[in-house]
Amino acid sequence: MVAHKPRNSMLPGGVPKLSRSAVYKKRALYKRQKVQVKPAVEEKATHKTKTVQGEKNGGTREVPLQRQPRFYPTEDSKKPLNNRRKVKPTKLRSTIVPGSVVIMLAGSHRGKRAVVLKQLPSGLLLVTGPYKINGVPLRRVDQAYVIATSTSVELPALPDTLTDALFKRKAKPTKNEKEMFVENTAEEPKISAEKIALQKEVDALVVPAVKSVDMLQSYLRSVFTLRKGQYPHEMKF
Repeated sequence: MVAHKPRNSMLPGGVPKLSRSAVYKKRALYKRQKVQVKPAVEEKATHKTKTVQGEKNGGTREVPLQRQPRFYPTEDSKKPLNNRRKVKPTKLRSTIVPGSVVIMLAGSHRGKRAVVLKQLPSGLLLVTGPYKINGVPLRRVDQAYVIATSTSVELPALPDTLTDALFKRKAKPTKNEKEMFVENTAEEPKISAEKIALQKEVDALVVPAVKSVDMLQSYLRSVFTLRKGQYPHEMKF
């Protein structure tokens, strides 16, 4: 008997002449694929037989095991899609640490400088001017809206009450039909005494740390601006 010549041969360097997919096609292995037969699924009972009394009722009746609702919503309710994504804590930039001086780029205090106190569990930065120096109170800021500088301050131990719950707003009461057409005479919401006392407590800790660095107090009071020919990506802060 003559030995069967192999379909694939080796080229110099130990590289096969044909790829695996080409050999698969030449040998017609696709015709020999094993098809698995799915096991038969037992159908679950959806109805049960119930005996009914009376001569003209037929004796028995098929009753569904699970009752259908009597009323249906007038509008389709949105169902959330299945999502495997896990919420991960926000990664803080390496240039921002507790005590870093940042420049705020958005909000009512944009252009002002502030001191980073810490990163809150929500991922936002907790910053302050301090308020006694440049009027920036305790605020939460996204790190995408600040410019980190190389200046930093050594902060002392801060109060444990500085959390996200401090900035939670109270829900507004809903109005009925009569109150909708009445002029709003309610006073504007005022800052609570608790926040004012906490701001003073934080300022008493941060201001001495700021004054210990030369020229930092006047640096925090100045406002950041760009003039003609100045580009932030070319600057070193």
